[in-house]
Amino acid sequence: MFDYVICLENVERRFAETAALSDISWQVKQGEHWVVLGPNGSGKSTLLQIAGLHLHPSSGDVTVLGHELGRVDIRQLKSEVGFVSASLSSSFRSNIMAYEVVMTALYGALETWWHTYSKNDHDRACLLLEQVGCGDRANHAFSVLSSGEKQRVLLARSLMTDPGLVLLDEPTAGLDLGGREELLSSLTSLASDSSGPSVVLVTHHVEDIPEGFTHAALMSNGQMINQGDMKEVMNSKNLSKCFDLQISLSNQSGRYFAKVSDKP
Repeated sequence: MFDYVICLENVERRFAETAALSDISWQVKQGEHWVVLGPNGSGKSTLLQIAGLHLHPSSGDVTVLGHELGRVDIRQLKSEVGFVSASLSSSFRSNIMAYEVVMTALYGALETWWHTYSKNDHDRACLLLEQVGCGDRANHAFSVLSSGEKQRVLLARSLMTDPGLVLLDEPTAGLDLGGREELLSSLTSLASDSSGPSVVLVTHHVEDIPEGFTHAALMSNGQMINQGDMKEVMNSKNLSKCFDLQISLSNQSGRYFAKVSDKP
């Protein structure tokens, strides 16, 4: 067994002469649920791409689910990491069924034509859709679903391989209020399941933090400026520094809300 589902040590990622990430050291223990928060361009998505084994660091050490990057076949390890991104929705053909989208995760594919699936695979996909509140959409074409429903289908897809880690890259992007709240409700349920995977959510909105998430990391200019227990990290002072604004942060019934103030 392993203590950390993610362990980054002194990680740097450069694109030409630009450092997208600089000296990142970060550990996520089993059972923890993290939100990675910061303004656009702070390096959040690059961090998630590295943790999800989609991108190699320029330097530093990366260990995911007990396996060190560079010493493991990442094709096999990727099946143990669920990944959700708003941009993934456009990758599927318009008439693929919702349950088929979920099943494609078994082979890391975007199409069911390329592999053979069993009745058990179909039943599990439908069960996962039920769990995220889209059971009645299983036999609907993916293209006719609302944006919020599509994101919940992709969340179900990320769970199809029974992963040890789920990574979500701004999954609420483009969602209306109803779609966002439906997705956050599904994430709250996932976080409350003690037998479920650890979850890391990247966002730049504090309102997108689901109830039940345990830890937070604040990023700015490619660096992680604060990280740790949610209640210790999430305060007005830290958030104001992260976004370079005067921010008043409140917590109401387990959800965070931010208000920008013009007062120093």
